[in-house]
Amino acid sequence: MKALSRLLLVFVFLVCVSSLIIAQDEPITLTVLTHDSFNVSEDVLAAFQEETGIEVEILRGGDAGQIVNQSVLTAGNPLADVLYGIDNTFLSRALGAGIFLPYESSLLGTVDSRFLSEAVDYVTPIDYGDVCINYDVAYFEENELAVPQSLAELTAPEYEGLLVAQNPATSSPGLAFLVATVSEFGEDGDYTYLDYWSDLVSNDTLIADSWSDAYFTYFTAGSEDGTYPMVVSYASSPPFTVDEETETASTESIVADGMCFRQIEYVGILAGTEKVQAAEQFVDFMLSEAFQADLPLQMYVFPVVEDIELPELFAEYAQIPENPVVVDPALIEENRENWIQSWTETVLR
Repeated sequence: MKALSRLLLVFVFLVCVSSLIIAQDEPITLTVLTHDSFNVSEDVLAAFQEETGIEVEILRGGDAGQIVNQSVLTAGNPLADVLYGIDNTFLSRALGAGIFLPYESSLLGTVDSRFLSEAVDYVTPIDYGDVCINYDVAYFEENELAVPQSLAELTAPEYEGLLVAQNPATSSPGLAFLVATVSEFGEDGDYTYLDYWSDLVSNDTLIADSWSDAYFTYFTAGSEDGTYPMVVSYASSPPFTVDEETETASTESIVADGMCFRQIEYVGILAGTEKVQAAEQFVDFMLSEAFQADLPLQMYVFPVVEDIELPELFAEYAQIPENPVVVDPALIEENRENWIQSWTETVLR
């Protein structure tokens, strides 16, 4: 009996050890929740996966505003391990809801100091771009129409039915554009940002739910069926429209003072994940030279890491406003919900 008992104990021990070895050999699958515009070169992502043994699953959840809303609603029991694409207009909401675990990447020292703030205790800046109006060059030339150089001009009769913007409650570019109008027209006085939006609606401005819908469904340069030659997008979007044969972009951005809002995108580790170490490795990967250099022609945004050489196409056609609108995130946090609610009552009801 004793011999049999020993044999059983040895058998159980070997089974446990075998199970442990198998478990250790199984690859880790890391789920990254992000917006619909996320993209990365296959070879860049494959190199990370091969080096770390981490399989990356990309979960696209709509616009940035939508993925933040989803993450807040599932706080503590997240849909993913990592959230990428939250920007400085929605950041304070996420931080207030406590959806991120603290993590400071060892690569933060490579990031341009303009993009560092106290928030880096919980989120890591990855890229930036300026939310501006893009226009279809051919449409304006064919119709001999001057390009507007101020937000106020967009309400003029000659631009009736030409602009598509996004809902700020569900779209981060939409919220960025709303903040730009608040900065330009204010909340008090004879003519406020709400008066401005009333005039835009009266001028047949279309409101889409997301940037993707606005750009790829309604914008004339983004869709064959589009009927709106102006869209709220990014000053870094025109390289996306360069024709290889003519080597010219079909769109340009309006970068006049007061018309662009500087948007910074972040990545954070979602509280409740059981894959913290893998998530930290992925955050570091997004600050690596390989990923940062891949950003411009994959998502048409600028890298935050200093001394990253921009692709020639991107450097030539992407625009950087001299005086973008910059609003204190604390001010956005204090007023965001009221701005959105007031906008909704003015524009959608």
